[in-house]
Amino acid sequence: MNALTIEYPEELLWALQQEPDEFALEARLLLAIKLYETGKLSTGLAAQLAGLPRSAFFYELSRHSLSPFGETPDELEDDLDHARRASHTE
Repeated sequence: MNALTIEYPEELLWALQQEPDEFALEARLLLAIKLYETGKLSTGLAAQLAGLPRSAFFYELSRHSLSPFGETPDELEDDLDHARRASHTE
């Protein structure tokens, strides 16, 4: 795996109340989530970038109100409501 170096002011860690390793892990996760959200990475590649198993990455997506299915929770709920109504009509 290739390394990515990010330069940041030392005050950043103080402001975020994080250690350097903790900040690096969170930055990788947030980058992976954003690249997935914009359609540039699949869930599998984004999970690899974040250093997580795919199932754990799915959990992180839900914590950030994103769906591994590429739709928002509201869109999925609307689809489910439409399917329920359609199944009750004759």
